Amino acid sequence: MLKVGLTGGYASGKTFVASELERLGCCVIRADELGHAVLLPTGEAYAPVVAAFGREILSPDGAIDRKKLASIAFASPQLLGQLNSFVHPAVFRLEAQRLADFEAEDPRAIVVIEAAILIETGRYSRFDRLILTGCAEEMQIARGIKRDGLTREQVLARLANQMPFEEKKKYARYIVDTGGAKEQTIIHIERIYRDLRRLAEAQPA
Repeated sequence: MLKVGLTGGYASGKTFVASELERLGCCVIRADELGHAVLLPTGEAYAPVVAAFGREILSPDGAIDRKKLASIAFASPQLLGQLNSFVHPAVFRLEAQRLADFEAEDPRAIVVIEAAILIETGRYSRFDRLILTGCAEEMQIARGIKRDGLTREQVLARLANQMPFEEKKKYARYIVDTGGAKEQTIIHIERIYRDLRRLAEAQPA
């Protein structure tokens, strides 16, 4: 099994690249989806997060309101670190289970883990290859405002909590610019996929 990390800053096009790689035949694990799962009332991180951040983060149905939680956590590096200390270990355990399931199904599978902070957490070193997405900061801001309904200040706060793109480039084998024409981005992704497929096929069964 070939393990590929897919990372990039907030609203930098990771989801689009992941979807294209999935279309081409990769197995994709989305850290955001795992993060949602562990914060469900049945999830591993639900109880400690509610205990730490208070019941004001809950919707009337008892579910965690992720926007309320994010507005609190991203306002302070200390609070964000506290939230991550609950969420990340739970996500990693769920991710490990998904990886094991994919490997059992196909020992030569290409498994792509899409996550925002693979480099910041040092987890990039666990992957065979790392793909980095990027675009101009103003495009990230516009995407964040449109996609997530955030203010410019809220988007900038998220970007400030992440490693700069130029620093991340040092760790990546592949860099995908998602700021240009979609067709050109797809061509680039297809070229990366062909390279990954060759690597996966060369691995012992």
